[in-house]
Amino acid sequence: MKFYNTLTRNKEEFVPRDSGKVGIYVCGPTVYGYVHIGNARPYVFFAVMARYLRSIGYEVNLVENITDVDDKIIERAGKEGVPAEQVAETYAQAYLKDTDALGLGRPDIEPMATRHIPEIIDLCRRLVEAGMAYETGGSVYFRVGRSAGYGKLSGQKTDQMKHCELAREGESKESPLDFAVWKGAKPGEPSWDSPWGPGRPGWHIECTAMSLKYLGQSFDIHGGGQDLIFPHHENEIAQAEAVTGESFARYWMHNGMITTKEEKMSKSIGNIFLLREFLKKYDPRVLILFFLGSHYRSPLEFSTANLEEAASRLERFKNCFWKAGSLLAEAELSAAGPASQGEDLAGAIERAEAEFQAEMQDDLNTAGALAALFGLVRQINEYAVAAANTGAVDAGLLGRARDLLARLLGILGIEIGAGDYAETEVEAELLELIRQREEARRAGDFTAADAARDRVAAAGYEIRDTPQGPKLVKKT
Repeated sequence: MKFYNTLTRNKEEFVPRDSGKVGIYVCGPTVYGYVHIGNARPYVFFAVMARYLRSIGYEVNLVENITDVDDKIIERAGKEGVPAEQVAETYAQAYLKDTDALGLGRPDIEPMATRHIPEIIDLCRRLVEAGMAYETGGSVYFRVGRSAGYGKLSGQKTDQMKHCELAREGESKESPLDFAVWKGAKPGEPSWDSPWGPGRPGWHIECTAMSLKYLGQSFDIHGGGQDLIFPHHENEIAQAEAVTGESFARYWMHNGMITTKEEKMSKSIGNIFLLREFLKKYDPRVLILFFLGSHYRSPLEFSTANLEEAASRLERFKNCFWKAGSLLAEAELSAAGPASQGEDLAGAIERAEAEFQAEMQDDLNTAGALAALFGLVRQINEYAVAAANTGAVDAGLLGRARDLLARLLGILGIEIGAGDYAETEVEAELLELIRQREEARRAGDFTAADAARDRVAAAGYEIRDTPQGPKLVKKT
């Protein structure tokens, strides 16, 4: 299995630190507003990644943080005239509720920054003691100039970096590139006691402290959106390696951005689409298919056309399960299906499993994995046509195909259940009438065949006989 490693800019064979176990840390949201579609992409991708790794036998520990103290939260609180803690709590709970609706389960650990202040202060202290950070005016800044290899993740050199974090009022930094690991308290801001006086964590330090606590040194995978590569992830590496002397994370994986009219989706630009509003209109599985239909590292355009295409994919899967289920329900009427079509379906089962695994092993190419599953869907549908023509079904073979499709879709977070067939109960009854008509025609009982056809017509449908078999068409 190979993953693209942002740190080396190459696909590399994945070898976990501890055999059979995988530790993953993903940067979650800063909770100062409702989660939007852009926030949901890494949540979905890394959840699917964890599901896949578990499906092939790994023990996975997925850690995804929630930033609940930050400048943006404080700014939002000031505008609303409420405490920052209230803003963070409101939107943290909204985030949990909205992402729960996706049906992918929760990360194994979801640490919050404010619940790890002792670990953060300790890490800041160790940086100061190592000479990698210094105190000024109650804040503590990291010395970027002393960080060997700083810029290796983003590929930037320090003399070319444009990012500069401004010093807080009344403070002075040794270098414009130095960034705060601890921010001295200002009036109205949340604060905690520290060796440098009251203050709060800088943004970057929290993830370093929590990932080291829950996953240890030199853990397997660190992930997030591509917009976090610099400065956030660059700074995380510098902080961790300054105190451990070891490589921080072995593999860095970053998902592409969601764009609207080719512009990155973000709250600051104002071109966001809230997850909760999306889910009022679409099935959550549509969003999952929308994300998985492109490689995770590719940018993804959020548009009605792309969403409708994802919705169509879901319908294709649902219809396939309906057809297979309807045939299996009638399978006791015959002992074996058509030999030639059975051979084709048996081959499709083997190909689907092999191609799915090959695509997922190649940097988690979910788009290719879905293509493999649609190949199986196509073969199941062709088998259903042949079975309708002959009235014969190999229940064991068809059941294997359906179960494989269900299992592999489940790995991708797409569960197809009985509730998906409620809308097709009428069609299921009509399918039975079509079967009865075909059986009567083969027996030469045309009176019974016509009676079945008339019952279909009375329900507002007609039967069209085609070279591929009878088709059910709703009258207009």
